[in-house]
Amino acid sequence: MHELKLAEEQVNADLEESGSLAPLEIDENTPELKAMLSKGVEVVSNLDTILGNFFNEYKQLIVSLGLVFAAIVSVKLTLALLSALNEIPLVEPILELVGLGYSVWFVTRFMLKSEKRQELYSKFTDTKDQVLGKN
Repeated sequence: MHELKLAEEQVNADLEESGSLAPLEIDENTPELKAMLSKGVEVVSNLDTILGNFFNEYKQLIVSLGLVFAAIVSVKLTLALLSALNEIPLVEPILELVGLGYSVWFVTRFMLKSEKRQELYSKFTDTKDQVLGKN
């Protein structure tokens, strides 16, 4: 108990003035303040030009990143939708049968004969040329 009294006596804190900060005194006529304010006003007034130049310089990168982000979001949404559909009874086996049936049809329609494979390849190249804008 005697040690506790000694510890209390050693601490001499003025609790009446706690939490107060000295006010920040800024003279509005200082050249540093005027320079900072003029630089800030210049940046804000030219913000549309600055952003336009940034977008023009990095347009390809911004578009590519946007497409990658959109692809990731669409894949996540598709997987979430399929996961939710698989929870419904009998939907998963029906979807598997539809996929299996389409695969069998595709193989018998396009893969068994050489003429049909050439037809599929010509359809593929036509579609690719349309997508890429060559036609």
